[in-house]
Order: sequence, then structure tokens, then C-alpha cells
Amino acid sequence: MNLSHLGTPIGPMTRVHGGFANRMYRLDTDQGSFAVKELNVVDRRSTYHVEDVFRFERAAFAAGVPMPEPISASHDTLVHRWVEGEKMPEAPVSAAYGSEIGEILARIHALDVEWTHVPIEDPTARDWPELAERAAATGQPWADELASHVETFLAIARFVDTCERPGPVVLTHKDVQPWNLLARDGRPVLLDWELSGMLDLSGELGSTALSLAKGPGFDTIEPAIFRSVLDGYVAGGGTLPPSGPSWFVFMIGGWLGHTRWNILRCLAGAEATTGPDLALSHESARNGIRGLPDMFGRLPELEALLG
Repeated sequence: MNLSHLGTPIGPMTRVHGGFANRMYRLDTDQGSFAVKELNVVDRRSTYHVEDVFRFERAAFAAGVPMPEPISASHDTLVHRWVEGEKMPEAPVSAAYGSEIGEILARIHALDVEWTHVPIEDPTARDWPELAERAAATGQPWADELASHVETFLAIARFVDTCERPGPVVLTHKDVQPWNLLARDGRPVLLDWELSGMLDLSGELGSTALSLAKGPGFDTIEPAIFRSVLDGYVAGGGTLPPSGPSWFVFMIGGWLGHTRWNILRCLAGAEATTGPDLALSHESARNGIRGLPDMFGRLPELEALLG
């Protein structure tokens, strides 16, 4: 990667571990500190629209959205100015933090930014029986659990394909999760915009509010925190869409695809040169195999959060 536009390095570029899809490095130069993201272009789950995302990020940054300054983007490398802040744990945030996230989303959705790509919805993969057979044949540590949930995963795939989305569709971040957030002086900083695109509003709000209102599983969900995100959205000028299962279908569908992608990486049996480490793929696969059936079974309980 050519990083000469960032200045003269004052030390070696260092790996920052933990990315679920790409690989991150920190580079310190005579012009400051930068977050350099090496995009996984080998087996991405979806196409990354570099120019559109960068234009969207620049508009959001210019509008005062709290985020790292976008510096440059190419087909395989993203550069942002480094931002110091506290990592957010996977635990319910404060009501004030949740409300501010809601306000930030309302501001993002109000931006007038051209987006040239129309999302294409491919049918959800239904190869779960085959994946379970391959997992058993290759001795994966989570093979038995996957086999026991095959019918549930097929039911989840049907739900993702048939759930009605009421609209409106908005241009948005699409991945507001604890691992993509920092706290700076107690207030949010929104990271990792590369999945940005068009999305049904209910899916964005449901995914965001639920992720900020719960712990690692679904036994600890704080309804007041869930509501704080929605109240913040309204306070920021947004209008809430109708209640229904569409609020959670994007989160379920995204997690389903992420789990399948990591299963395939594990089945390959070798450490890929890009993307997450093999150990992290095993962890993500196991978490999805255990967590998705739980979330799917709790849909009525989750819909009750909408009031």
C-alpha cells in the first residue's frame, strides 16, 4: 500500500488486532497518527463501494458527525485520522449515550448524499445441511452444535427472505455496534463506515437500539436503553417507522451471513492472508451458531420492546 501522502513515518506501522472483517494498523508520521485499514478483497461477503462510501463519510464529517476524519480511500486501503477514545464493552450503554446515538442517526439520515448503487437482494443461502456435514467431516469443534440447529437456520433464512420491510429506505452506516464505537469524554465516536449503504430504516434502528441495550447474549436487555435510542432519533428530527419484525430482520440476516462466512473460512482450514485471524473466525462461527437460534426464538420478546 502506498502511504507516502501521510508524511514521513516516525516509527513502524503496528497491527491493531480484533477486526471482524479487515485488518487495521496504526501509523505515526510527522503529520500525525493514522488508522490504516487493509480491506479484505479476497473473500468479502459483499462489494465495497469505495467512492460512494468515501463521499458519504466526507459529508458526515463535514456535518459534524463525531467520527474519525476520512483521509483517503482506494480499492484495498482506507485511511482515517487516528482518534483516541475508550472502547465500548458489549453491555448496555447509558441512556444519555443511547440518546445521542439516536440523534446522530437522525443527522446522518438527513444528509443529501448521492449513492449510485442500488442494493441487490440475493436469496439467503440455504446450504446449512451441507455445511453441517462438512463441519462434521472436518472435525470442527462446533460441528455438533451446528448439526443440532440446521432446521432453525433454514427457518431463519426463510424469515429473512420473506419478512416485509415497511420503509422508508435511507442511506446510513448499517453497523452501529459496540465494537464500532468509542467513548470520548463520555460521548460517542462512530467508526468503521465501510458497510454503509441503503437500508430499510426499521432495520437500522432495531439493530442499533438492540445492540446498545444488551449484553453479550439476550438475557440482559434494558428496555429503557433501547427506548433512549429511539427517543434520541425523534429528538434529532427523525420519524419512527411502523412496529414489527422488520426492526430485527436486518440484524438477524446480517448475523446469519456473517456466521456462514466465518464457517466457510474455518472449513478452508488455513489462515487467510486478509480479514480476521482463523481463531477469530472460529469464535464468530461459534457465537453465531449459539446466538442466532436464541435471538430468533426471542422475536416476540424483542418486538415487545417497540411498545
